[in-house]
Amino acid sequence: MNATAGQKRAVRLRPDSKGRITLGKLARGVSSFGVAVESSGKIVLEPFAEVPARERWLFENPEALKRVRRGLADSEAGRTVSLGSFSRHSK
Repeated sequence: MNATAGQKRAVRLRPDSKGRITLGKLARGVSSFGVAVESSGKIVLEPFAEVPARERWLFENPEALKRVRRGLADSEAGRTVSLGSFSRHSK
């Protein structure tokens, strides 16, 4: 099976006697799949990783998401400053 442009790898999966396939490691981090069946019979799976409702606001707020991503990039690059323990603020 040949990989097309943009694909990292292609694998061949064989269905069991009931027509099921197992994606195994290919489905890591995926909570569901969108399925499209093209007129040629080709089946395309689009992986989805759903977000809890309480976190949805972040993805609907471009400025907040930009700031979170910048903070994560800063942390990964070691651009952080310790502000000490915040334990005194917890109950």
